[in-house]
Amino acid sequence: MNVLGYAISMEMEGNKYYLNQAEINNSNGLHKIFLMLAQDEKNHEMILRNKMIESPYKLIFTDTLPNVKHILNEIGNLKSELRKNPWQLKLYKMALDKKKKSINLYSDMLSTAHEADEKELFEYLINQELQHYEILDNLIVSLSDPEEFVESVG
Repeated sequence: MNVLGYAISMEMEGNKYYLNQAEINNSNGLHKIFLMLAQDEKNHEMILRNKMIESPYKLIFTDTLPNVKHILNEIGNLKSELRKNPWQLKLYKMALDKKKKSINLYSDMLSTAHEADEKELFEYLINQELQHYEILDNLIVSLSDPEEFVESVG
């Protein structure tokens, strides 16, 4: 499998993970957050697929990070919801590790890119993954110390 194929599989795996988390959290405020993240991953997959077959693609800029911060600020009972599922902390830490791998992969791809559009694509993907990393990190902090988390996103 070539590097673009590997990146596509990582994005597909991310989409599946977030859809699963959305289902697990379908009764709380995290549901919408995970659906947004899943859609971002699907967008990345489609962009990479088009890049692989040398078809035109458009970089899709979303407001996922600010929307997530807004949602987290609006969820009054988030602390108690998250305390009910402490096992999720392990899942979020695993996802955070995968985000690091994605960031490293796209950074490597950026370092070998020669064309301006390729560089723009990999910079975009790095930025997107960094935003997802921040979101997951915030969720981990919220599970580890919910009081500190609410103060940090405010």
